[in-house]
Amino acid sequence: MSVVEPEVDDEEVSSNDLVDATATEVLRAGVRASPELRKGFVVSVTFAMVVAAGRLVVPVSIQQILDRGFTSDGPDWGFIVGACIAAYVAIMVLAVLDRVTLLRLLTTAENVLYGLRTRAFAHVHDLSLAHHSETKRGVLVARVTSDIEVLAQFASWGAISWVVNLTLIVVAIAALAVYQWQLALIVVVVLLPIVPAMRIVQKRQLRAYDNHRSRVADTLSAISETIGGVRVLRSYGAVRRARRELHESIEKQYRTQLVARFYFAIMFPLSDLFSGLALAAVVGVGVWWGPGWGMAAGTLVAAVFITNLIVQPVAEIGEVLDQTQTALAGWRKVLDLLEEPVEVAEPEHSATLAPGALRVDVEGVRFEYEPGRPVLHDIDLHIPAGANVAVVGETGSGKSTLAKLLCRLADPSAGRVCVGGVDLRDLGRTERAAAVRLVPQDGFLFDATLVDNVRYGRPDATDDEVMEAFRSLGLAEWVESLPEGVNTPAGERGDALSVGERQLVALARAELADPGLLILDEATSSVDPETERRLSHALATLAEGRTTISIAHRLSTAEAADRVVVFDAGRIVQDGTHEQLVAEGGVYGGLHRSWIGNTRT
Repeated sequence: MSVVEPEVDDEEVSSNDLVDATATEVLRAGVRASPELRKGFVVSVTFAMVVAAGRLVVPVSIQQILDRGFTSDGPDWGFIVGACIAAYVAIMVLAVLDRVTLLRLLTTAENVLYGLRTRAFAHVHDLSLAHHSETKRGVLVARVTSDIEVLAQFASWGAISWVVNLTLIVVAIAALAVYQWQLALIVVVVLLPIVPAMRIVQKRQLRAYDNHRSRVADTLSAISETIGGVRVLRSYGAVRRARRELHESIEKQYRTQLVARFYFAIMFPLSDLFSGLALAAVVGVGVWWGPGWGMAAGTLVAAVFITNLIVQPVAEIGEVLDQTQTALAGWRKVLDLLEEPVEVAEPEHSATLAPGALRVDVEGVRFEYEPGRPVLHDIDLHIPAGANVAVVGETGSGKSTLAKLLCRLADPSAGRVCVGGVDLRDLGRTERAAAVRLVPQDGFLFDATLVDNVRYGRPDATDDEVMEAFRSLGLAEWVESLPEGVNTPAGERGDALSVGERQLVALARAELADPGLLILDEATSSVDPETERRLSHALATLAEGRTTISIAHRLSTAEAADRVVVFDAGRIVQDGTHEQLVAEGGVYGGLHRSWIGNTRT
């Protein structure tokens, strides 16, 4: 039965930016990115070498007993018993050292994984808004979970196997050469062809596993999207279509896994074949020519045992190499993520802001998610401290992008954004978070109680201070009407609450934080009239004493603002009071007529 190599999608493989990097390059980059790997590693490897050398105790003891313990005058029981006791003591000491070495290597491996996972997770949060807009959520999840998990599997066995087995092979060949250099030479010659074969397979297998890791990320993206959008899929009867697309992603992952496993299937019998040939060659040559070389029977037996110590790790090469390749592919993906530039770099020394309402100055700002495709063009906007400004415009006009720039979720491609007279790039994360708060459109909540969600506004706040935040916004009655009050679980992503109720909790969180600049990104959209009444009252209270910028999709929000700024195609086209802009017409006039029409219907 002939074996046909599975087809590899060359277009998919070549699409990866690091596909031409060799395993050595990936390993060097990984060592540079993992300082934990260097801590105590030399000592652990030294221990491993001693343990590997200790594996020679049994064959050396057998050789000594056979050649010196059994003489022409009969067995020398004193020597035999002494040799056995010495071997027993040595084996017990080496067993303890082996356990210590294993624990040291495992501890190092876990420290590496811990450091790599936390650095990758932190780096994801440091990446700019533009990067998150271009990258699928499942891909980032794969980098900090699945890709690092294959490293964990490798660290628990494969990495240790390389250290111990390579040391054992070198020590055993050296010991065999001491006994009979001809046999050592034969073993090396027989096993040598494995090296170029392994090199050829290794290159192809690494490419195959790199492609497989990419398909795993795609599958996780598809799963995340399917689960997150389950309500929409069911309501539109698109479950079968989503399931078909998910099956296609799984099928692609399955095919890439088959390609990678094909190379494993080559190496496994190949290493077994050469291992068997080496052992047979030593026995055959030793029996045939050994006496002529002056080799005693005990030496031949010891040589066979030592050869077995060599071929055992060689026989494992296929399995170890397979695990190494998938680990290197995952490692390369994580390193690729860590090399993504952090465009929103934090300053070494942060400026400070005065407490209270903050003025906003947007000067010549241009922004683009992708090079050459700007979404904001030369924006100039000056908002005095304490003002209540509504920003309106059609979907895609750039108003939400401006809100994100005001929170420094990204930096402008040109120009600058100043809050309280200070460029946001000169404000550290802590100072910026204390001064500027964004209440997003979806009012995202974590899977925790309301009190824990509100406490994100100020982690050291007490339960009474959290309740006071609700009370100051006029929301105490609403909170007390909930089944467990402030201890009511919000559910995953806040699903236990309605859209409007999530917004109420988000406003309480902002109130607890007490920022000088409050940005409300469509905070009153998609809510029922009763909740909108609560929201409107809470917003009015929340806006007191601070600068408020509302991304508005409702007429009531624009009417309540001191000033309305109109965006269109990434530019400010109108700026004034609600009454002025209604009289002026233009883009705002069209939006106003649309709002009035929707209200009447």
